[in-house]
Amino acid sequence: MRNTSPWRLRQAFDFNYWWLAHAVEVRIDAFERSGDGRRLDQARAVYARIVKRNHGLFNDYFDDMGWLCLAALRLAEATGERAHLADAEALWEHIASRGWNTAHGPSVSWRVQQPSYKNAPSNGAFALASLRLHSRTGEQRFLDRGEAALDWMRTRLVDDRSLVLDGIGRTGGDEIDRDWIFSYNQGLLIGALTEQFDRTGDTPLLTEAAGTAAATICTLAPDGVVTGENARLDERGGGDAGLFKGIFFRHLEGLLERLADGEPGPGSDPLTPFFLEATDRLRLHLHPDPDAAGTAPHRSPTNRQALAGDDWSHPAPRTTSLATELSAVMTLEARARWEARRGGTGAGPTV
Repeated sequence: MRNTSPWRLRQAFDFNYWWLAHAVEVRIDAFERSGDGRRLDQARAVYARIVKRNHGLFNDYFDDMGWLCLAALRLAEATGERAHLADAEALWEHIASRGWNTAHGPSVSWRVQQPSYKNAPSNGAFALASLRLHSRTGEQRFLDRGEAALDWMRTRLVDDRSLVLDGIGRTGGDEIDRDWIFSYNQGLLIGALTEQFDRTGDTPLLTEAAGTAAATICTLAPDGVVTGENARLDERGGGDAGLFKGIFFRHLEGLLERLADGEPGPGSDPLTPFFLEATDRLRLHLHPDPDAAGTAPHRSPTNRQALAGDDWSHPAPRTTSLATELSAVMTLEARARWEARRGGTGAGPTV
């Protein structure tokens, strides 16, 4: 996969382990939506290349490994192949044995080199993976750690607005990064809460998740789209921040699914209109990939090889990032699932 469009030599050999874990997931999304076995083959191929390029499953970043654990688990569910489930369990064991410690409360470190720095990405991904592994296997160890990681996030990182702060101990003390409010952290909490709801049927969990979703919209998307997460958006866009809102929209759609089947909690009313407006804006401002089509960029929401920008209120700039495109595809697949459940075509992006 190209890291940018147009292709840039200086970024051609960058290896973005956690971006590519999401590339596996969007291929599985496409397979589940379309039933096209080629999409599943593509997911397998991306996953195999991650492991080959990385020289194995593990690296120094526990959030990265959490994302790959989630991708491996989805591959196991889609294919029925035990090897992918074994990989997911191996990644989980590595995180639990190397990343879990009691600094700032029992939880997962961000990376090997900073054992006392704990953040939402590492604990949110681990909580979600643990709860899903418990659902798949029934093993208590997964549930125990998943609930502990989720509870740590709720008690240490959620502020009085119901927003998830990024982390604690980054600079070596007890300071919390209160100004770092990112959509993907909110999405991880929403995802873990809804996963826990699926297990327990405890409706206050949906109320809590809906409160975080509503607070995210008010804080990060007052004009109807999530903007401003990348401080250098006008200069370059993309980067890791390009992926953030796709993670949020994936889990927001999952919350909407559950709210539709039960009693909506306080703060849930604005969620569906926001979801529809934001995804409509994204679809409106897609334009063809000039590398793929050989034409100058122009607005074309029906083009099947299309690009999005970081700001969904405008067409993509001349150069865009793989992270940004993965975020858009995740979101469009979420919209396709929403439409399919309501009797629509559920047509999603071609990726």
